[in-house]
Amino acid sequence: MSTLMMLLQEVANTAVAKAGAGIGAGIAALGAGMGIGRIGGSALESIARQPEAQGDIRSNMIVAAALVEGAAFFAIVVCLLILFI
Repeated sequence: MSTLMMLLQEVANTAVAKAGAGIGAGIAALGAGMGIGRIGGSALESIARQPEAQGDIRSNMIVAAALVEGAAFFAIVVCLLILFI
């Protein structure tokens, strides 16, 4: 077990790992922005087609956006941990 930890620490200290972590954090943020944008756009189209379902669509949109943001924050935190370890 300690050999694996030493190997991970050596890999994490390389410049390539730090550059990859920075790029990964950026891609995670971009992906989250694109995902939330699509969620919002689709919700607006759905509300325009069925105005009576506005409350249900809005609540589902908020839940979906929160899940996308949670996954993005998790990816960014993992990348930042790699960057600073």
